[in-house]
Amino acid sequence: MPATVSFPVPGPHGPKDVTVSFARVGRGEPLVLLHGIGHHRQAWDPVVDILATEREVIAVDLPGFGASPGLPDGLDYTLPDTNAVLGALFETLELDRPHVAGNSLGGLLALELGREKLVRSVTALSPAGFWTEAERRYAFTTLLAMRAVARRMPLPLVERLSRTAAGRTALTSTIYARPARRAPEAVVAETLAIVEATGFDATLRAGKAVRFTDELAGLPVTVGWGTRDRILVRRQGVRAKHMIPHARLVRLPGCGHVPMNDDPALVARVVLDGSR
Repeated sequence: MPATVSFPVPGPHGPKDVTVSFARVGRGEPLVLLHGIGHHRQAWDPVVDILATEREVIAVDLPGFGASPGLPDGLDYTLPDTNAVLGALFETLELDRPHVAGNSLGGLLALELGREKLVRSVTALSPAGFWTEAERRYAFTTLLAMRAVARRMPLPLVERLSRTAAGRTALTSTIYARPARRAPEAVVAETLAIVEATGFDATLRAGKAVRFTDELAGLPVTVGWGTRDRILVRRQGVRAKHMIPHARLVRLPGCGHVPMNDDPALVARVVLDGSR
């Protein structure tokens, strides 16, 4: 069952209370799951039960996304502030350097947590931060267009479209290579998630100058990239491998930008192998 927790996070003008929603299941070494921009922790639902056979899985709604409220005044959606939030969350939940896996924005955050030595391994699926400026602009334009379209669609229309494979394709083919596999109720929920994401615009603004440039020496790193990613094109995986030479680069055949839905068994195996 989902839960919420509140905890103080240091800010430039003193500590600020942050509230985060999460779901926790399974037994074993802790594994934290981080979703992408405009999404929510349920993006990981297709793989959670598989992961929970070997790990204690903590799927997190990032601040300003899903069921987590936005950040309070005095904290920004920058990588340092979000790192501070996640580090404080780990302390509050008594997670001692958990494994972490992230997708898109969550993949970048997972790598940043690795850079700060707050985790014991990183699995990043189509992580942000390895783009050229043209690729970043393309990705941001696509994300903004997705949100604009979702905002204009009445909920009854979204619900009606979600009931057919063609409708689910129309709603989610930008992020999934196999959108028909997504459950209708999940498609409705994630359409609402991108509409209601209070942290969306500020996160995009903070990401304009972001590049990941750390080798993460001494930390096990796996980078996975879907061969049908339509938001962060797969050649960025090669750049990630060049930046982090010891990383394991895994191609995810037939998978889109959010691969957990497209091939749950493959993604779960990649995450578990990366955390061993």
